[in-house]
Amino acid sequence: MFLCYRSSELDHHTILPKSRLSSDHTSLSINIPIFEEIIQTSKHTLAPKSDHETAFIKDIISNFEILDMSNIEDIGKLERSSTKLGRKMQKKSKISKHSKQWWSEECKWSLDNYRSSRSLKNWKKFKKIVKDVKRSFFDNEIQEIVNRSRGPWELMNWIKRRKLPAIEAINHDGHPCFILDSLWNSLHSSFNTALNCQVGLNILNKVEHKPSQWWSPFSRNKFKSAISKCSDSSAPGPDKLSWRHLKFIVKNNACLTNIINIADSCINLGYWPNYFKISTTIVIPKPNKTLYDQPKAFHLIVLLNTLGKLIEKVVAERLQFMVVCNNFIHLSQLGDLKFKSISDAGIALTHIVWSGWAKGKSTSSLAFNISQFFPSLNHKLLTLILEKVGLNPKVTTFFANYLVKRRTNYL
Repeated sequence: MFLCYRSSELDHHTILPKSRLSSDHTSLSINIPIFEEIIQTSKHTLAPKSDHETAFIKDIISNFEILDMSNIEDIGKLERSSTKLGRKMQKKSKISKHSKQWWSEECKWSLDNYRSSRSLKNWKKFKKIVKDVKRSFFDNEIQEIVNRSRGPWELMNWIKRRKLPAIEAINHDGHPCFILDSLWNSLHSSFNTALNCQVGLNILNKVEHKPSQWWSPFSRNKFKSAISKCSDSSAPGPDKLSWRHLKFIVKNNACLTNIINIADSCINLGYWPNYFKISTTIVIPKPNKTLYDQPKAFHLIVLLNTLGKLIEKVVAERLQFMVVCNNFIHLSQLGDLKFKSISDAGIALTHIVWSGWAKGKSTSSLAFNISQFFPSLNHKLLTLILEKVGLNPKVTTFFANYLVKRRTNYL
């Protein structure tokens, strides 16, 4: 029997001599008091279409409206304004194992009633209320899906806990990672392998320097267009603000004006606030791997603050428009461009094949993937490329600041 030294439980044990029989050992009986404990866990969550969500959105909109974002003239004020704005968005609600979408106040009242009485009658009453509430909730969900002519797969649980295989510790440089510091170094060095590699900047000498272009202020339509394409089911970042909530906020003219003022100030001051540089990096195992003892058996999903993502989307769309207009993008670049699709890639490849046939030649294609390309982009080289594009100097300064001093948590 293993007990804590000098524990009070040792005073309540009993020797059972009758169970000794022919052995020279006997059994011990001990009573260990175990008290019921209800752990209240706080977590960022809001039930969709609930009164809490409605109150939360109204509270954010009212806080947005009273903030003065009209005259942001220095980096210090921009930093304070973005941080203050971010803190207004965060909301904490208590969540437990019963925190489901169908959970109602009636269920909560019934559960509290049972906990106070511990009677079988109240327990049966609680189970019946839960059953009725769940049935009513899912009947409404099914009816809504039927009315919207959606597929039956909408009724399935797409995201659920996945049982991971039994694995050993992740190895890095021939040593297992048993502490958080070594694990962080393993992940960070593996997913940023070429971060500090030297790059020959003379490769840009052959690239034509485009004339400088004017960067106009952002418009309301661009923000509304960018957020309309965002999925409500997308996972939120550290601020725990979903696209669904931000869509309600953007509908308010005063709130949208403040967001546009922050975006314009970021460009004019050449600065990206630290609040938007914080992210959460989710480490997910790749499927069907024999072993999971190496970092390369996992891949990453980076979750950013939602308001920062909205501004990034608008900036990225403007940047793409400008580089396409001045013919900086090569004609063979088809991926991740507007008005380009897989059909365009197929037509281009078919044209190359037919051109070869016309000359009596056969055509072969070679496909390759550059591992860790985006996390390993050289920041100085990227800044010089943006200068070649013909961007306004303040925009180039903004991107130079956007790339550095970022922080993330690996989960």
